[in-house]
Amino acid sequence: MSALAEVPVASLSPERFRSLLGDAFESVDEAIATARELLSGRVIWHINSTARGGGVAEMLQSLLAYARGAGVDVRWLTISGNPEFFKVTKRLHNRLHESPGDGGPLGPEEREVYRSALVEAAKELRELADPGDILYIHDPQPAGLIPHIETNELNTIWRCHIGVDRPGELAREAWDFLRPDIVEADAYVFSRERFVWSGLDERRIWIVPPSIDAFSPKNQDLPDQAVRAILGVAGIEAGNSAREALFERFDGTTSRVTRAAEIDQDGPVPPDAPVVTQVSRWDRLKDPVGVLRCFAEHLRSEDAHLLLAGPSVAGVADDPEGAEVLCEVRAHRESLPPEQRARVHLVSLPMEDVEENAAMVNAVQRRSHVVVQKSLAEGFGLTVAEGMWKAKPMVASAVGGIQDQIEDGVSGVLLEDPADLAAAAAAIDGLLADPDRARQIGEAARQRVLERFLGTRHLTQYMALIERMLGEAG
Repeated sequence: MSALAEVPVASLSPERFRSLLGDAFESVDEAIATARELLSGRVIWHINSTARGGGVAEMLQSLLAYARGAGVDVRWLTISGNPEFFKVTKRLHNRLHESPGDGGPLGPEEREVYRSALVEAAKELRELADPGDILYIHDPQPAGLIPHIETNELNTIWRCHIGVDRPGELAREAWDFLRPDIVEADAYVFSRERFVWSGLDERRIWIVPPSIDAFSPKNQDLPDQAVRAILGVAGIEAGNSAREALFERFDGTTSRVTRAAEIDQDGPVPPDAPVVTQVSRWDRLKDPVGVLRCFAEHLRSEDAHLLLAGPSVAGVADDPEGAEVLCEVRAHRESLPPEQRARVHLVSLPMEDVEENAAMVNAVQRRSHVVVQKSLAEGFGLTVAEGMWKAKPMVASAVGGIQDQIEDGVSGVLLEDPADLAAAAAAIDGLLADPDRARQIGEAARQRVLERFLGTRHLTQYMALIERMLGEAG
């Protein structure tokens, strides 16, 4: 079995953003022209741990397609790993969020597990990459590749998508574990300034917030009949014509949602019921149990329904804790009184087709009256930008990059203390009770994403980074 797997990358023209951006598209045109000249004959290799599940994989799917459509030769590779390797990397993931996770050590034995699991991948990568190519390595899982492949003939960028506002001993322990590997990279990219580690060369640091693709299956406009039909096929709502469960794939073809979700529910969501939704991986840092308790113990609305939606735990290879967390949420739901339990729906969306999965998420968010992201810690939280793009009022924790996306009271509501369940419920109740305010906040949210968090801004920043890096390398 190969240690690296290549993920197919589509080709999408950035021209489709011209109508959205207007005159602001001129800067995109300039970046594309520079990239074609500078990167002629080079390949940019993006390496991460999974092609499905989580914001990094979704973002790469779109960004790389637009880069290829702009004339840049980009490839996408994922690393394989054994269960012990992913146990260590999940421990690193939790520590980087200042969370103890399983509480296990990060000592010499764990370093050996981590390094040895990447040896074969590094060998394969050296055979694939040619002098002058650029290696773009994402997050902790493949960071250990850098010492194995770093040469003067290859240009290496390490991209950290996660972090914490107030790093303590746990986060610094993860930094110390990874720093010897990543310090050799030519550039370090973080989502926000407060996530930058100590002990790195400040001249190599770049701040690049993530972005969403307005035209992807997850964010494209969907007519109401398609939303209802997709929810019907998934099993979240009753009825609706399956033939109308349509969405557009990345390649421009029209496709139909055909798979049902795995749902814990007493019955489908009533067609006129207000819906409160959180979409996230089944991860304790997303606090799905806290969202459920907030809804059950503090929400005043007696007709609202709660959707907790996430990927099928069988479809996310790099997260060994997902099944445990889903079991915890199920247990809490089962403990509720029958009348409350009937208004709580746990939705595990199928992952066999990632574009179909994205269309389901799109429909779930568009059906919602309030979208929640009550994370205890967050790298950036693209589910926030996704909900905002759909003009939905967001209630989200004031942690990590969520604070960069939402202007409190203008384009969403920020929760200063994610553990304050009563405050979270009051914010949700306030929006459900005041549709005009909810609509105004939703409209402001969409405008903010248009101005700051679309993929075209992301691409121009990446091109500027590569241009400077190659210039400094001569």
